Amino acid sequence: MPKQKSPSPPSSENFIIEQPITSTLELNFMPYAMSVILSRAIPEIDGFKPAHRKLLYTMYKMGLLTGGRIKSADVVGQTMRLNPHGDAAIYETLVRLTRGNDALLHPFVDSKGNFGKQYSRDMAYAASRYTEVKLDEICREIFRDIDKNVVDMAENYNNTLLEPTLLPTAFPNLLVTVNQGIAVGMASSVCSFNLREVCQTAIAWLKNPHHDIFKTLPAPDLSTGGELIFNAQEMEGIYATGRGSFKLRARWRYDKKQSCIEIFEIPYTTTAEAIIDRIVALVKAGKLRDINDVRDETDLKGLKIAVDIKKSADAETVMQRLFNLTPLCEAFNCNFNFLVDERPRVMGIAEILREWTHFRMGCIRRQLSHDIERKTEKLHLLDGLAQILLDIDKAIRIIRNTEAESDVLPNLMKAFKISEAQAEFIAEIKLRNLNREYLLNRVNERDELKNEIASLRETLESDENIKALICSQLKEIARKYGADRRTQIIYGQSAPAAPPEELVDDYNVKLFLSEHGYFKKISLVSLRSSSALYMKDDDKIVQELETNNRSEILFFSDKCAVYKTRVYDLPDGKASGLGEFLPNLLGTEENERIIYMVLANDYKGFMVFAFDNGKVAKVAFEGYATKTNRKKLINAYSDRAALISVNWIPDDRDFFLTRGTDKAMVMNTSLINVNASKNSSGVQVFTLRRNTALTLCQPVTEADSLSPEDAEYFRVDKIPSTGHFRAEKMKL
Repeated sequence: MPKQKSPSPPSSENFIIEQPITSTLELNFMPYAMSVILSRAIPEIDGFKPAHRKLLYTMYKMGLLTGGRIKSADVVGQTMRLNPHGDAAIYETLVRLTRGNDALLHPFVDSKGNFGKQYSRDMAYAASRYTEVKLDEICREIFRDIDKNVVDMAENYNNTLLEPTLLPTAFPNLLVTVNQGIAVGMASSVCSFNLREVCQTAIAWLKNPHHDIFKTLPAPDLSTGGELIFNAQEMEGIYATGRGSFKLRARWRYDKKQSCIEIFEIPYTTTAEAIIDRIVALVKAGKLRDINDVRDETDLKGLKIAVDIKKSADAETVMQRLFNLTPLCEAFNCNFNFLVDERPRVMGIAEILREWTHFRMGCIRRQLSHDIERKTEKLHLLDGLAQILLDIDKAIRIIRNTEAESDVLPNLMKAFKISEAQAEFIAEIKLRNLNREYLLNRVNERDELKNEIASLRETLESDENIKALICSQLKEIARKYGADRRTQIIYGQSAPAAPPEELVDDYNVKLFLSEHGYFKKISLVSLRSSSALYMKDDDKIVQELETNNRSEILFFSDKCAVYKTRVYDLPDGKASGLGEFLPNLLGTEENERIIYMVLANDYKGFMVFAFDNGKVAKVAFEGYATKTNRKKLINAYSDRAALISVNWIPDDRDFFLTRGTDKAMVMNTSLINVNASKNSSGVQVFTLRRNTALTLCQPVTEADSLSPEDAEYFRVDKIPSTGHFRAEKMKL
């Protein structure tokens, strides 16, 4: 028999399937993105992420709300029945919820052992086999009435257990528990607020939806304490929109005898090691000459960073420099992004309270319905018991004389005209309880049950009664679990200024702005060693500036806004990179595009804005200078007509202007008066016909196609002007 040849392996071409990128994203990427958003990173209306909820519910079902502590390893193992993501990830989640870690104002897990610290990067937590945990008392409010069908239950990943889709939190936990997470295309960053203040605010808001939230909820409260530098405008923005940031700084005291600054509370967003490393680096660089030594003296009593300073140094001055240069003063960025009905929503405080109230009222309605149902069932059974009071001996006789056990219930039902459930209840009564006293006491419970059912129905049918019940629960929670603020509020002080310029490295750089809004900052040394400036295929450079790293720079956008920053605040790049997308760096609005950049070291010269209606505005550049460190100025120029071009000039210059392809003119800006208002609509420079518009306005020095002879031909001495007809060679 001839030997068969083995089939040749298929070519790689057989495994390549062409499909549109949109289909790939829809089929592969979008399900992954939705899974991360819905099942991992974004907290829901109960204030928990799925990992937190699965862990706490597992501990609840293990009886750890009333029992003693057990090994963390046991909890982790049991949690894997609901959360099959590995023991390490589950234990990390558990660590953060413990009292020992100090990450939460009100921990949900009572712990024993080493769980590390929120304020330490290097203080590692012990292995799960060494630590012990149980649920903290506040979890009674997290699981309140959960066994009364107050929330939906869903099957776990292998359909063997049921778990709650949400926890029926009896207080707005989503404002009390700090939460941070990064999903795909979105993130969540929620600061914590004081429990007592949150409960008071929720009560006041339930009674009056127009309640001034600042009266009862003055500012966030973080577990690591520190001082919050209150800025009314920033805080109002956070409360209204759910987005913004506020400044936190460390608390300290000075030991004059030892010439030692003791830092005992730090911002939530940093660690003791990061602070010490930064101080050491600054001392080595010679930028903090008054510091002799820095030590981490954290012990069982809590955090302490000791900074030895020279006896001649002023402690207040040293601390101000440390606030400026180290993480001892940092911003907490807020993004109150929650899942509501499986949809991500960024909400302000009032909207959060509204959604939580809606959720909580739903839980209470379900709890009331459950209680009514159970009491109605009990009343029904007692009504059957009342029937046999008419003739107890008859009931006994029926049961005794019935030969077959299966006939007992039908005979009772027929004799007393009762339901099967009532007959079952009567048949199960113990012989010792067939005395008249017991039966009368049970029957007399009916009146009490009827009153309770009526009261429950009255509450269930009234939103106001349900809100009153929520308020009473919140008052009780505030009384039992409320605590004083840990983060002190500092009013009337501004946040530390930006780093002093003398501490910023100064070197020459070149700045590039592309048509698509990409920005490159490249040192001249790096630029000289590069062979080419890389850009995207459909992008191009529209502006270049050469300056130094300490310069101030302004970016004008197409939304009549200007953004101010320092060059040293912008990241360095390479010629071979794509650059940084400016809207991300500057925090611009959606669909806002940067169109022009200008250096602003001395605020001299003029800004020239040209509009398609033939008007040109000349604005003194000093009008963009501000005394405060404002990063954004609105109304930077007029929005009454479409902007054609924007230019900065140190003094009056010749400009080349065109009207479509038929006419052009050269004009000196000295013909235009300086406008006092930045958003002035300007003066009419070019007289336009119907259906014509100004199409170009640029300095003559940048008009490559304009010769000196042509410039003189197109020059005008008065405005407005109709310009001159363009020679054939000047037509575009």
